[in-house]
Amino acid sequence: MLQTFSSTTYEEHSDVTPTDAGPWTLHEDRALPADPTTRPIAHEIYQAVKDLPIVSMHGHVPVEWFADDSPFPDPAQLLVVPDHYLLRMLVSQGETLPRLGVGPVPGAAGDAEAAESDPREIWRRFCAGWKHFRGTPTRFWMETELVEIFGVTQRPSAETADAIYDQIASVIADPSFRPRALLDRFGIEVIGTTDPAWSSLEHHDRLVADGERRVLPTFRPDPVYTIDSPTFAADVERTGAAAGVDVTSYASYLEALRVQRQRFKEAGGLATDHGHHLPDTTPLPADDAARLFDKAMLVARGGDPVTGAEAAAFSAHMLFQTAAMAAEDHLVMQIHPGVERGHASAETRVFGADKGYDIPFAIDFTRSLRPMLDAFGHHPGFRTIVFTIDEDTYSRELAPMAGVYPAMRLGAPWWFLDSPEAMRRFREAATETAGFSNMSGFVDDTRAFCSIPARHDLARRVDAGYLARLVAEHRLELDEAVDTAADLAYRLPLLSYAKA
Repeated sequence: MLQTFSSTTYEEHSDVTPTDAGPWTLHEDRALPADPTTRPIAHEIYQAVKDLPIVSMHGHVPVEWFADDSPFPDPAQLLVVPDHYLLRMLVSQGETLPRLGVGPVPGAAGDAEAAESDPREIWRRFCAGWKHFRGTPTRFWMETELVEIFGVTQRPSAETADAIYDQIASVIADPSFRPRALLDRFGIEVIGTTDPAWSSLEHHDRLVADGERRVLPTFRPDPVYTIDSPTFAADVERTGAAAGVDVTSYASYLEALRVQRQRFKEAGGLATDHGHHLPDTTPLPADDAARLFDKAMLVARGGDPVTGAEAAAFSAHMLFQTAAMAAEDHLVMQIHPGVERGHASAETRVFGADKGYDIPFAIDFTRSLRPMLDAFGHHPGFRTIVFTIDEDTYSRELAPMAGVYPAMRLGAPWWFLDSPEAMRRFREAATETAGFSNMSGFVDDTRAFCSIPARHDLARRVDAGYLARLVAEHRLELDEAVDTAADLAYRLPLLSYAKA
């Protein structure tokens, strides 16, 4: 008979922890298949690719970290405060953003609570909530970081928090733990940063002057495509100033974008990044686009506001224009739509974006991407990588398109889908239609620098497991599986972002 417990009994025993079984270690075959037939095959495949260099082209680590190459301040600011995966789970269990070190943005209205200033207190709250990460990819990434990077030997808990904090603090105090040195330690061959359209690229210039050429800029123009943004006009003016173009019209606006794209390319950039709400790529007549641009530039001076429909139409038009520019300058166009950003309106107003309140929604790719692919899907100079967090679209829409248009590749699972089960589902849903060669390979999407090697390690383990099943079912030979694993881990990411 199933034993039941009253709420009182649960509360009395809610702090029970397993008996200490010695130092905390990680199983070498974690995330590989459990069945005895495929596990040894997966182990062999994984061993062949686990140490390949990392290509991290779809990331958000601040370029300033590499340019300044300063020591990381403390364990909380390195591992907790910038990681929206950690924040959202802990907030869901009753913590608050200020208690986790996130303060209000400048100019936020209201009586927002000040951010916790003691990093040790932030760390204690994270460790006290460790159990809530069970079964999540965050658990895998964090335990990999803690054990393999920082040498932690105790599982996080309220009781072990201070000892773990001290261990991590001692590691990050070492000069060998500076950001540039970690590129070597993590085996990162190339890493992309995400930079606004108006970036001066001064930090990238400093890196190049110092001989560091592994950190590449990525052009992110979303704010200057969003005509209903309250900062649209100011952002356009900043972009024009950076480009040396006096933006007085839609034509000069396009010229400023072209100039900045070229500056990014000359600084080593290989891609652009577009996180639009919708993937629509329907172009507008030039006169209509110019009219909407002019209207948006006048809002700050008291002009009529831009409607949601007008903003959506201009956004779609600019994705098409971006594809046209990409066909000329060969920057790879990354598209990742379908996210309702800042879902919690009040929290987003006070604490800003990227704090865990971004929620996926269902979207249509087949019709939305058709104008762009009709025009450029077979263009020899154009390449786009399309990402999604709407799993239903893999087998129905994205894999079929990537499987026929030479200009399109299917991006790896990211954000909510860069988890073991979702990555396995991705392989099963997309491979039979797109094939491995029409995929980007694994490229992470994170601003949590120390999680990069853990994320790539998990992807390599999951791919090894999927390929092992194909070998066990006699659908691939072992040598083919190993070669494919190397493609997914290393060669395809390089090829996907290579100059056309």
